[in-house]
Amino acid sequence: MTEAAVTATAGRTVTTAPGGAEPPLFELAAEVYVTAPPAAVYAVVSDLPRSGEWSPECVGGTWATGEPATVGAVFRGENLRSPDVVAWAPVVRGTWFTESEVVAAEPGVTFQWSMRDGSGRKQDSTWAYDIEPAHGGSRLVHRFRMGTATEGIRGITAEMDADARARFFAEWSDKLAADLPRTLARIKDVVEGDGTPS
Repeated sequence: MTEAAVTATAGRTVTTAPGGAEPPLFELAAEVYVTAPPAAVYAVVSDLPRSGEWSPECVGGTWATGEPATVGAVFRGENLRSPDVVAWAPVVRGTWFTESEVVAAEPGVTFQWSMRDGSGRKQDSTWAYDIEPAHGGSRLVHRFRMGTATEGIRGITAEMDADARARFFAEWSDKLAADLPRTLARIKDVVEGDGTPS
């Protein structure tokens, strides 16, 4: 298994965007080579109910509304987080549920979904898989971008001072930077192997 490469930034904790614009809160990407054609890779990564086979936190879920895996479809995910993840911060532990809405679905090319808030509105928080042909197989890129704080992040950091917020964003970025390549390695195993992640 080839290790996935990862690049990451925790925007507001370290940089200022050109022209004084606020950079995204989080912007990370990882990539891996998969020995399967883009259509086969897309068929796996767009099947969100299977996320439990590769995600470090999402254990699965169901399509709530819309035609599955099409733009506008809503996925209700079931998640599980261990107590040791950024243990000092007031993040959700154990099982919790999220809703996300598909915002791009181009077979063999890209699949993206944005997290929704408690009122069902799309937030500035998007996960993506981008796929392109490469060396007889596929280059799979997994991206996460959060432009502004989501409802959940605002709740976590509401009582934090500036130092604690900076620490939280740095540690959460480290967590995400580790999660993305782990996810890709498991997807690679599922697509190339017998369907059983390592």
